[in-house]
Amino acid sequence: PHEHASRRSDLGLLDYSAQRVDGATWDDLDPLEIERLRQTIARRSAERALQELDNVSLVQALQLVESRDGGLIPNVAGMLLLGREPAIRQALPTHEVAFQVLDERGDVPVNDWFHGPLLRTLEEIELRFSARNEEREAIVGLFRLPVPDYAPDAFREALNNAVVHRDYARRGAVHIQLYPDHLFLSNPGGFVEGIRLDNLLTHEPKPRNQRLAAAFRRIGLVETTGRGIDRIFEGQLRYGRPAPDYGASDREAVRLTLRGGDSSLEFAVFVYEQDRAGSRLSLEDLIVLDQLQYERRLSAETVASLIQRDGTRARATLERLVERGLIEAIGNARSRSYHLSAMLYRRFGTPSGYVRLRGFDAIQQESMILSYVTAHGRITRREVRTLCGIEDHQARYLLQRLVRENKLRQRGERRGAYYELHLDETP
Repeated sequence: PHEHASRRSDLGLLDYSAQRVDGATWDDLDPLEIERLRQTIARRSAERALQELDNVSLVQALQLVESRDGGLIPNVAGMLLLGREPAIRQALPTHEVAFQVLDERGDVPVNDWFHGPLLRTLEEIELRFSARNEEREAIVGLFRLPVPDYAPDAFREALNNAVVHRDYARRGAVHIQLYPDHLFLSNPGGFVEGIRLDNLLTHEPKPRNQRLAAAFRRIGLVETTGRGIDRIFEGQLRYGRPAPDYGASDREAVRLTLRGGDSSLEFAVFVYEQDRAGSRLSLEDLIVLDQLQYERRLSAETVASLIQRDGTRARATLERLVERGLIEAIGNARSRSYHLSAMLYRRFGTPSGYVRLRGFDAIQQESMILSYVTAHGRITRREVRTLCGIEDHQARYLLQRLVRENKLRQRGERRGAYYELHLDETP
C-alpha cells in the first residue's frame, strides 16, 4: 500500500497530506501548537484575517481537518503541523527530521532527531543552524554588510521545501547535515513527475503534498508564489558562491548541496550596491555573473542551459548585461562568447585575469602589458611580474624597452614608479 501511495503521489494523482488520519480526533491536536501557529501567522502571513478566527475556524480555514459524523478529524497535514507528538508517532511513523553537524574527521558532535509537530521542529532546527551560521563583514561606505556562510532565507526555504515535499508514505528521515564547508539536505521521495534537473528553475510549482504546501504558503512559511527555488538560488549566488547543486537527486530522494565557507566579499558588495542603486540583478543575471567567475567564458548556448531558457532568452540576458557594462563579448555571431568586463575584474580584485582572458591566444608579453595598461590606465613592475609570470629583472628590462620604444611612459621613481601609455601630446 505504501509503494502504491508513493507512486500515485509521484504522478500527482494523490495528495497524501489531505488524507484523513483514521482513528484520530480533534483532541490529538495540541493547543500549544495552535498558539504557535497563530504566532507564526502574526509574524509572517499577509492573511491578517486568519488571526481573528477562533481555534476551530482557523484550523478549518487552513483545511487541516475533515468533517465526519459531526466531528472533526485531522488530516495528515493537520497532524504534521499541530499534532501532539505521541499521536504523530503513532499515526505517521515515517515522519522524522535529523539535524547533524559533522566535523573534519567525520565525527558527529551534534545528532538531533525530531518526531514532533513541524512548526516546533522547524523552529528548533533553525535555532541550532543559526547559532553555527558564521558571518563576515564587508564595509560599504558607512554601512557594514553582513556576509553569512549561508543566506538565512535560502536555508529556511530549503528546509521548508524538504519537509513539505517529502514523501510521507515512504520511510526515511529528512536530513540536514552541516559540514565544515557545505550544507547537505535530503528528503525521501524524488521529484514529482515532470520536474527534472534541467527544468527546476522554470517548471510551474507542483507540490507533492498540496494541502500541506497550501497551509505553509498561507501562514507565510514559504514563497506565496511557490517559487521558493528562486530564493534558494539567489541566496547562494548573491554572495558569489556556486549555485545550489541538486545533481545527486534520484527517484528515491531529493538531495541538495549548498556550498558555504569563504565567499567573494567583493561580489557580495557589488550585488548590494546594485540593489541600493535601483539596478537589482535578476536571478538570470546572477547565474551568468556567478558562473563567469568560474568558467571565465560562456557561450549563449551554455547560458541557455544554465538559466533553463531558450537561446533567445539567453541572448537577451547576455546583451542586457553587455549594455550595463558588466560583461563583454568576443568573436563574431557564430562563435561569440562572453566574459566579465574589465570593470568587474577590477572590482573583484583580479584585474590581471582580464588581460589573460582577452589575450588568451596571444603569448607575447608586450601585447599583454599594453592590453593591461589600455584597460586599467597604468601598470607597475610587480604587476608585470604577476601578469607575465617572469622574474623582477625580466620585468624591469621589458618595461625599459617599451619606454625606449615610446610605447610606455614612466611616472614616478623607484618603488613608486608606474607606467602609462605613451601618448603623442603634440597638437
